[in-house]
Amino acid sequence: MKFMMLVIPQGYESAAPGTLPEAEAVEKMMVYNRELEAAGIVRDANGLHPPAEGVRVKLGDGEPTVTDGPFSESKECIGGYWIIEVASKAEAIAWARKVPAVEPMQIELRQIQEASEWPDDVREAAEGFDRIQAS
Repeated sequence: MKFMMLVIPQGYESAAPGTLPEAEAVEKMMVYNRELEAAGIVRDANGLHPPAEGVRVKLGDGEPTVTDGPFSESKECIGGYWIIEVASKAEAIAWARKVPAVEPMQIELRQIQEASEWPDDVREAAEGFDRIQAS
């Protein structure tokens, strides 16, 4: 089972452009990252720039519209993520509980959909998606 662990740091939704993590926080996270690596479960991990540097593209309501960040209606935002592959949701929760919080934050766990879960018609519609995932 693959899970995305989303980091939701308190206050990051209003972080200024160019905000970067402090070395102390990165050092603590790297201890954790090495633990994930040693366990052989990490598939990807990255931090994200603050919303002030992002854009949102709104679709499905006529012509697409683009809004530059920051996004005033946001109460929280994603600051980074890990993708881990574990045997169960309980194991994913156990790993999420170990994230070193140097500031108030939440970790949201979301299981990644596997094509094997989809009905036949959805798998047919997604033909070739496995190649995109592998790239």
